[in-house]
Amino acid sequence: MTLTGYNAIGQHWVKGTREAFSAIDPSTNQALDTAFFGADIEQMEQACELAYHAFRHYRKTSASQRAQFLNAIGKAIMALGDTLILRAMAETGLPQARLEGERGRTVGQLAMFADSLQRGLTTVPRLDSAMPERTPLPRADLRLGHIPLGPVAIFGASNFPLAFSVAGGDTASALAAGCPVIVKAHSAHPGTSELIAHAILSAASETEMPDGVFSLLFDSHRDIGQGLVAHPLIKAVGFTGSRAGGTALMQLAQQRPEPIPVYAEMSSINPVCLMPDALASRGTQLVDGFCTSLQMGAGQFCTNPGLVIGFDSPELERFTEQTAEKLNQTTSQTMLTPGIHSAYEAGVGKWIQSPQVAMVAEGERNEKPNQCTPYLFSTTADAFLADQALREEVFGAASLVVKCRDMTQFIAVIHALDGQLTATLHCGEHDAPADVQAILDELELKVGRVLFNGFPTGVEVCYAMVHGGPFPATSDARTTSVGATAIERFLRPVCYQDVPNDFLPEALRDGPSKPIYRLEDGVLMSYGQP
Repeated sequence: MTLTGYNAIGQHWVKGTREAFSAIDPSTNQALDTAFFGADIEQMEQACELAYHAFRHYRKTSASQRAQFLNAIGKAIMALGDTLILRAMAETGLPQARLEGERGRTVGQLAMFADSLQRGLTTVPRLDSAMPERTPLPRADLRLGHIPLGPVAIFGASNFPLAFSVAGGDTASALAAGCPVIVKAHSAHPGTSELIAHAILSAASETEMPDGVFSLLFDSHRDIGQGLVAHPLIKAVGFTGSRAGGTALMQLAQQRPEPIPVYAEMSSINPVCLMPDALASRGTQLVDGFCTSLQMGAGQFCTNPGLVIGFDSPELERFTEQTAEKLNQTTSQTMLTPGIHSAYEAGVGKWIQSPQVAMVAEGERNEKPNQCTPYLFSTTADAFLADQALREEVFGAASLVVKCRDMTQFIAVIHALDGQLTATLHCGEHDAPADVQAILDELELKVGRVLFNGFPTGVEVCYAMVHGGPFPATSDARTTSVGATAIERFLRPVCYQDVPNDFLPEALRDGPSKPIYRLEDGVLMSYGQP
């Protein structure tokens, strides 16, 4: 497939009128072939208008029809074959195996939402029967269902060019909910974005979805992204990126005459808590697992373990020394973009310059561009509690070990943290249960996912997953961007009172014909075989 560099406004590929830009191979800093033309404001308006008109039809499609659409997208992505993988490798510097795995995850989450739709597992309708004889007042027939919000603007993420980008979890869940999607492509992987857009539009045509159910816009400035968030026809936003970028979009969305939700996943340092018996009984395993997790994808995972908390002890010192030995022998990896690399170097530089922080490991450097050299640093809990800057994310393969005097200080360190996506607790059978419980009680107030005796990198796409957390990990701690419940971000509840059966949504009618679970007068009922 030949890349054009054009924007997709529904099924129409249109050359942007703004200045062109090219993707950069981060391993060489050389521009790749194909110029991509930024959309202008008028073209953005066209995409929004088309999405709004598509919404009038798309929101009425059945769960089965949307499931067919999602499955068709997955098949079209796989049909791109090596063309997609090779282009993504060139634009990101990521290895083939990583991108093939990410492609599988992308297709898998599309299939999960399709399965949820077909089995009626997306949301549970609630019915309360009429009570005409109730005194002192009768009760009407009340039925609660969910409808899609409307057109959604999605911002492609830099660190996952497939799974969190054009056909990623935000797009998949919005389409599953019945919302048309306009994606603002990430400038770091425009060719990958165009290829995926072709797959989505091919699937939309095959399954007879309305024109405008999906659009892709390139932005050579910031005004297209900002314009989408401010546009009155856009009803929600999905974003994965920096705290600065996410909070800027949140503020813009709140300044609208009609404020809209921005579901932003932003920053997290994902603390790893090490208990004494865990260090004593399996210290070597912890070192190996931590080093693997820290360096995965050059540390460019939102769940990267950027903080280690432990008691100041010989066991923690041994862990630190062994980790340092391993990292000192590790070679650098190519980061996704020059901008990400510059930010990483700046973050590490602040730690190096801090008199309260000791650098205990520095991996081997090479002369290639945009290299992520792994680092390990150490500090005291006193210094960590006194300096807010030590709690900020350094996006890359660097982590900070915090040494605590006692349990009180351990809890204080956790309490001082901002909201996080994950927290990990490693404990052994001889660690005091009361201490483990106290730490868990504090962690669950700070994070969306708590792990025991594991490592946080790797987010399973399933029904029980939460990939979210209190601010600034995300903009809304009540939601997740991964897993089946991600669809709930793009739905809103509607109560139907005394509405005749023929006019009710199918899921709320008497004797539903499709497999579904419903809560009827407080009792969970199953129809068909969900």
